[in-house]
Amino acid sequence: MLSRGLLRVPVSLGVRSGLARCLGTHARPFKTLDGAVDTSSKTFQENLKTSEKLEEKYTAVLKQVLAGGGQKAIDRHVKKNKKLLVRDRLRLLLDEGCEFLELSPLAGMGMEYGDIPSAGMVCGIGVVSGVRCLVTGHDATVKGGTSYPISVKKGLRAQEIAEENHLPCIYLVDSGGAFLPLQSDIFPDKNHGGRMFYNEAILGSLGIPQVSVVVGSCTAGGAYIPTMTEEAVIVRGMGTIFLGGPPLVQAALGEVVSAEELGGAMMHSSISGCTDHYAETELEAFETARDIVAGLNRPMAEYLHSHDGVPMEDSLRPISEQHHKYEHPLYPTEELQGLLPGSKDFDIFKVIARLTDGSRFHEFKHKYGTSLVTGFAFIQGHFAGIVANNGPLTEQGALKGAHFAQLCAQRAVPMIFLQNVSCDRPTANNATEAASLSSRLKAHGKMASAVASCFVPKITLILGNGVGPETIPMCGRSFSPRFLFVWPNAKVGVADVQEAVDAAVQAKFGDVKSEEREKFQSKIAARLSQQTSAFYSSSRMWDDGIVLPQDSRRILGQCLRIVHSTLDTTDATERRKFGVFRM
Repeated sequence: MLSRGLLRVPVSLGVRSGLARCLGTHARPFKTLDGAVDTSSKTFQENLKTSEKLEEKYTAVLKQVLAGGGQKAIDRHVKKNKKLLVRDRLRLLLDEGCEFLELSPLAGMGMEYGDIPSAGMVCGIGVVSGVRCLVTGHDATVKGGTSYPISVKKGLRAQEIAEENHLPCIYLVDSGGAFLPLQSDIFPDKNHGGRMFYNEAILGSLGIPQVSVVVGSCTAGGAYIPTMTEEAVIVRGMGTIFLGGPPLVQAALGEVVSAEELGGAMMHSSISGCTDHYAETELEAFETARDIVAGLNRPMAEYLHSHDGVPMEDSLRPISEQHHKYEHPLYPTEELQGLLPGSKDFDIFKVIARLTDGSRFHEFKHKYGTSLVTGFAFIQGHFAGIVANNGPLTEQGALKGAHFAQLCAQRAVPMIFLQNVSCDRPTANNATEAASLSSRLKAHGKMASAVASCFVPKITLILGNGVGPETIPMCGRSFSPRFLFVWPNAKVGVADVQEAVDAAVQAKFGDVKSEEREKFQSKIAARLSQQTSAFYSSSRMWDDGIVLPQDSRRILGQCLRIVHSTLDTTDATERRKFGVFRM
């Protein structure tokens, strides 16, 4: 007997093509959105100028990040130590011309302890020998490769992404270990540095391969990185592994020994067995690493090619879609720069029309809870459910969101959240309004429960406001989306800046007017404005990176390709498990 369960929604380009053939040669699923905008309007032009200024700022910070520890440190690394820069290492490791999704490139900028460009390590998802992998590489030009608190956070986030998406991990190790003056924020706690070694073991037990290439120092706790991977490559005269280096040996034993003798490539490859492959040069080491990945017996990745090689200098360089068989949006993605949230005439459908294949969108519950838009679409050939704010999250909107999350769970459809929540905090003036707000709160709880319990990949893009309690049901960072990116104009925080400023001023001064009050108000407003900015958020890794509006479709497409391979890993019965909804 045939099962009467729900028909699974197609999740791949191949299935989509088959559906089109069934419907007729000219049939295409889903209606086309009207995404037309007046690009000469005052609002559009103002948004465009804002976007261009933010892009200039982003480009300037990214340029600083790509410079690593500065020219002096680069010269020492390349000319004196005869080493390759971390991005050159990645070029040798990754398949030429394949897309690379760099994660949190701005992490570590403007920290309390100074600038740590890219948190001292480059992390990203790329293709090695045809297999999609997560790669982390220390940048030894930044503080000698030492780990700061933000470095630990970035490394742990990379491992989390690898686990969720079943990605083999490749570690390019060139680190001086922890920055000791900040050791209390680096090592002791559960989610500090030692957690990386625990994660290596757990990832390996889950069948997620762990590979390391030792191209520099692995000192103290860092020595566990290569020794806990499944296969390790080490470069002669360059890679060293030891718990205590030559100075410590001399201090403790009075014995003078070289780094190569104590923990070099020959010793670990022929005596200790801590490494498995000996390489004369970095080039040989990365060729060996590619061979290791080729032997992992993993499925080949689906990917797009870049125009001119791996986009390492700017991981947001355009990727060619020319030779792929899905539809392009009917409206230019560049126009997203003029569609920033904030204006009264902001329409989320105009944004969706520039993200989806053919600007097509199958909306769910069009006339119900209209402040939340839900529906299905294809992005670069991959099927997804879209949840997008189009005003305050009302009771009906939240109930609609909960219903839609259950649909996506039932059909194993990845979800994309386009977040621009309302900062309004409605208050009740009578019993009727209080009851209405209580119902709204219950509905928010239902949606939050449904989203949290929906075991399908979730991707969040914050377009504007990521502030306040409505971010919770809209899959904010605390709800563990697989990926979370922000537009450069986005605001991320607990409360709206003006609301927070007013509360702080009122608490300190009450209704008393004074010059001191005005100074305090200006000072706290400037501080909170900075601390809710996308750049502040990204530097502290409250997200996985800033995405320019015009690059949103490409980044979402990359993320969908990455999560697609894990869609069938969760049993159908697990996908349908939800907690109690308060009715």
